[in-house]
Amino acid sequence: MGRMQDKVAFITGGASGMGEMMVNLFTAEGAKVIAADINTDALKAKWDTKENVEYLKLNVTDADNWEEAMKTAEDKFGQIDILINCAGISTEKAPADITLADWQRLHDINSFGTYAGMRAVVPYMKKAGKGSIVNISSYTALVGMGFNPYSASKGSVRAISRAAAAEFGKDQVRVNTVFPGVIQTPMVANLESSKAALEGLIKMTPLARLGQPEDVGNAVMFLASDEASYITGAELVIDGGFSAR
Repeated sequence: MGRMQDKVAFITGGASGMGEMMVNLFTAEGAKVIAADINTDALKAKWDTKENVEYLKLNVTDADNWEEAMKTAEDKFGQIDILINCAGISTEKAPADITLADWQRLHDINSFGTYAGMRAVVPYMKKAGKGSIVNISSYTALVGMGFNPYSASKGSVRAISRAAAAEFGKDQVRVNTVFPGVIQTPMVANLESSKAALEGLIKMTPLARLGQPEDVGNAVMFLASDEASYITGAELVIDGGFSAR
């Protein structure tokens, strides 16, 4: 049997990048997966014929949409064992160019989206008497890098995850956080103006390479699984050693 046999996992950002990889990893280990994303065309292209994957449109900034999505997931599968909050966006703007609207958008998606997802899924996990949530933060939440709303929003993910772990542990709902470094995803590939900076980051990384989505996905898989049944409030850094310097 696979590590995720008989589990139902809800994964946001499931149309590309790390989220897409996690959908593949979880199904390969026996899970049934709800892949959620705002990009329905990409979801359909990726998952329309994939066994054990259901996909649905989700705007993570909409609390009502989250409630609807959780109900849909339970109606379809009868349970929600795992939530992976992976949806997120970044910015290339220089600090002087960032507007209030930019700040709000990053926080709406990266920060509120994570909070709203936990708030929506916890009642179902409480009812089941167990559950596992893994939130995707960033190494920029741990080091002095990125004077911008992305770093701030990911710092918020760190804080709310720790609070949720403390709050819901009594209900046997575990909440853990991973902190990826620079991972080779479409979001990173699209940062055209940052190629020189990207090369500099790689040189500063002890393992001297970009991370791969699988590097993050395998760590998330462990934290979400029953193998980590006594782990909550943990923070796992996956950055090739960058933050250790």
